[in-house]
Amino acid sequence: MSKRRPRWVWFGAIGLLALFLLSLFAAPRTAPSGSTYGRAPDGYGAWYAYMQQQGVSIQQWRKPLPQLIEPEKIHDTLSIRFPAAPAASKQAPLTLLQISPGNGLWTGTPTDDWFKQGNVLVRLGVRPSISQAPFRARLDSPVGKVKIETSRRSAPSSYTPEQALLKDQYGAVVWQEPIGEGRIIYAATPYLAANAYQDEPGNFKFLEKLVTAAGYPIYVDEYLHGYKDQETIAHEASGGVLAYLVRTPLLLVGVQAAVILLVLIWGQNQRLGAPLKLVEPQPDNSQAYIQALATVLRKAGSSDFVRDAIGKAEQLNVQRSLGLGTDLLDPQTVIAAWQQGRSVEELEAVLRRDGQRLSDGELLA
Repeated sequence: MSKRRPRWVWFGAIGLLALFLLSLFAAPRTAPSGSTYGRAPDGYGAWYAYMQQQGVSIQQWRKPLPQLIEPEKIHDTLSIRFPAAPAASKQAPLTLLQISPGNGLWTGTPTDDWFKQGNVLVRLGVRPSISQAPFRARLDSPVGKVKIETSRRSAPSSYTPEQALLKDQYGAVVWQEPIGEGRIIYAATPYLAANAYQDEPGNFKFLEKLVTAAGYPIYVDEYLHGYKDQETIAHEASGGVLAYLVRTPLLLVGVQAAVILLVLIWGQNQRLGAPLKLVEPQPDNSQAYIQALATVLRKAGSSDFVRDAIGKAEQLNVQRSLGLGTDLLDPQTVIAAWQQGRSVEELEAVLRRDGQRLSDGELLA
């Protein structure tokens, strides 16, 4: 008899399998939505190439955001020390473009002090509430028609007319909020200038106008989409498990915690499982008696007794169906009542009691 594996082994295997399947199906197979490395319809590769053709100073940022917005500080997280940003970003203000990857997570929001220094943040895909606006619309802008595919709008009460940069009667699709010398620009859609709108020149030009209006160098946050340069990867890898947990998105941590919680609940919160008691099988006395009697009758060749007992039981069933009561009658009386429109051969074979012994095959028939 093989030894049973402890229950915690099975729970651990199930948990690992669940995490593996989650990683397999949840991991992005292509560039994430909104990435300037993406060539899919929801990517921004075409717009980034367009900006480079215009000779605009634009750069893909693949380091943690604090290194860009606070380069004068030393960022130390669990013994991970990151290098400072380029010297030019320490003195001159900049424009930071963040495009939602679709999971609702951002790498962080700069402080008010950062905005007061004149810096600009452009954030696409902030998801305001859904309005009565049609899903598809072409809105007027200083650079031409801009195609919008979303019903989300910022309510008119949340901004002034000067703060609305792209709007219709239902509210603003793109609006800004001044903070000191700087500002933050919001867009209700993450696909303002995605690859799907390459045939919409107004979309590309409108986003270009948003990020170039201040005249600052432009940085696109690709760390938000999971892209990291080799130096950042090396520093993060040296931090160990605790550093990984600090950097892990809260959604993934929540899913892992939920899987572990379900495993614990399923196991009744017992690491090795509840002790199992051996249960003795309860004997069926009636079945044992019938089998013993059948064995004795077979060895004695008492097929006539068996046929007689079965015949009497079947006769009572026939009597009840014919309305003749439950008292055992003479077989001929039952046959006489049966033969009215029915064949009596089969019934005679059942009710016959001539004492003749039968073989096993005849008895079964």
